[in-house]
Amino acid sequence: MTEPSSPIQLQFAAPRRGKPPRHFADLTKLERIAVLAELGEKPFRATQLATHYFSHLSCDPAAMTDLPAADREALVDRFFPPLLTAARVMRADGGTTVKTLWHLFDSAKVESVLMRYPDRATLCVSSQAGCGMACPFCATGQLGLTRNLSTAEIIEQVRFASRSLADGELPGGPTRLSNLVFMGMGEPLANYRAVIETLRLLVAAPPDGLGMSARNITVSTVGLVPAMDRLATEGIPVTLALSLHAPDDKLRSEIVPINTRWSVAEALDAAHRYFAVTGRRVSIEYALIRDMNDHGWRADLLAEELVKRGRGWVHVNPIPLNPTPGSKWTASEPHVEAEFVARLRAHGIPTTIRDTRGRDIDGACGQLAAEEDE
Repeated sequence: MTEPSSPIQLQFAAPRRGKPPRHFADLTKLERIAVLAELGEKPFRATQLATHYFSHLSCDPAAMTDLPAADREALVDRFFPPLLTAARVMRADGGTTVKTLWHLFDSAKVESVLMRYPDRATLCVSSQAGCGMACPFCATGQLGLTRNLSTAEIIEQVRFASRSLADGELPGGPTRLSNLVFMGMGEPLANYRAVIETLRLLVAAPPDGLGMSARNITVSTVGLVPAMDRLATEGIPVTLALSLHAPDDKLRSEIVPINTRWSVAEALDAAHRYFAVTGRRVSIEYALIRDMNDHGWRADLLAEELVKRGRGWVHVNPIPLNPTPGSKWTASEPHVEAEFVARLRAHGIPTTIRDTRGRDIDGACGQLAAEEDE
């Protein structure tokens, strides 16, 4: 396995690993009411603040005209401490793909990617600063883990993206955020508590949340089996995406190190259990790496592993490997990719090549590294 280089290791050595200030999105409704009582405010202010934040996507005191003018600044200061600062914004695909580098309160860095399509708008959100899974073909994995994000730090990425779409900042005019994927920086299920609280706020009806459909939310994992099983019981039927990348333990242990803890079979069994409990078809993510995992026999082996667990429970998304600085690996040749897909389909496995957006701004899958010009 390729070890991360020293410059990348040092890049995240400086930030403190403290806890961010508690934000409105980190508090339960009862906790918000308790804080309001401390400030001498009535409980109904909690609903007013939630309406501004989740429905109007705003924490601007000037816009809170239903609150007493004398109280607005104090309420905003108490409930909405600034958590994210946009340090750099890059655009691609005619402005329909936007990657934002965020500085957090402690100088940690994360990135999110907003993508507008003709029929939807999708945000790729980060759940950790860096990642501890150490997959050698992934730029984020080579950074190591700085810290988990709080619920509010994740929700703020969503709010900013939703506000940008509502304001018509992307080509095509004003629209709403329809889809969200936890496929940015970090392993979502390694930050389980914050991610599940985020999911609850995403799907809660306004004004208590953003009112998104669970069916339009995808949570990706490299295969943290206990967390996968726990997620199945939460009653939030999001799409589960298993980043498999190899159907055999020998290779997967090399390119997805967590496989030494939970094998291919264990990860696939957990994915199938998720389908059995939720009824939601699982996505299998498979980065095609030239001469590494793109052999025809591996496509056949993958199909056999999936079919032995049943039909209709899974969909495979091969992903052409996106280039990352210093990597020795590259994407499969087009004819090899086509053969891999054809073999899966020949076994009756629904298969769709993942659309790649933002590659030229290092905003595609596996490219997020939170780098910036000095």
